[in-house]
Amino acid sequence: MQLDGRVVVVTGGTRGVGAGIARAFLAAGARVVVCARRPPEEPVEVGGLEAEFRPVDLRDPAAVRAFFADAVDAYGRLDALVNNAGGTPYRLLGEGEAERHARVVELNLVAPMNASLAAYEHLRAAGGAVVMVGSVSGTRPSPGTAAYGAAKAGLENLARSMAVEWAPDVRVNTLVLGMVRTELSHLHYGDEGGVAAVGRTVPLGRLAEPSEVGDAAVFLASERAAYITGASLLVHGGGERPAFLDAATANKET
Repeated sequence: MQLDGRVVVVTGGTRGVGAGIARAFLAAGARVVVCARRPPEEPVEVGGLEAEFRPVDLRDPAAVRAFFADAVDAYGRLDALVNNAGGTPYRLLGEGEAERHARVVELNLVAPMNASLAAYEHLRAAGGAVVMVGSVSGTRPSPGTAAYGAAKAGLENLARSMAVEWAPDVRVNTLVLGMVRTELSHLHYGDEGGVAAVGRTVPLGRLAEPSEVGDAAVFLASERAAYITGASLLVHGGGERPAFLDAATANKET
């Protein structure tokens, strides 16, 4: 899955999952641009290769268009866009105003659409690919992050529609992520004991590493996935064990 000479943009690629994705593309030989509103605290690099950081507010369509035009002017092409930027605080629906929840939808659904539309002509010229970073929160109830879950459900549907509209020139797929261990895991799962306990709820027995998400993104952007578009690739370690299995009293050893 070598991508020598290919140019890739990873939104939100300055830390966590995004940085893991950017490093995976660097390791595959791609030239990588990462973007966010603020610069990374440390360079995103691997094996002596470093991603270039360019600031942009993905919620500003005009700024996003200028960002992609400038990047293509600098690198000569654009082969892949990974829409990774997003996230949400924990907030029950009744504990926040509609405007707060709408901002979560804007960041996790509208911003990826802005980026994809701004990148489309550049990707079409290269026969490139879009990789959306979705979440299992978009496929199941998401209490405490309901707006985020709704946005991720919309993102997956948006990707499928884009895949049909933009075929055969641009492929569009979604990575549907489960839980990933990052520097911010403690905000969601607690201390190391909490992270380990949450990991045990996953069939594979642990949270994903950002590098593993990156490998999946490289695959979807590579020639190995040339006939894959409109697809959703589950990267969730087997998902979640159904709660009823633990609650039931039948079929258990005594």
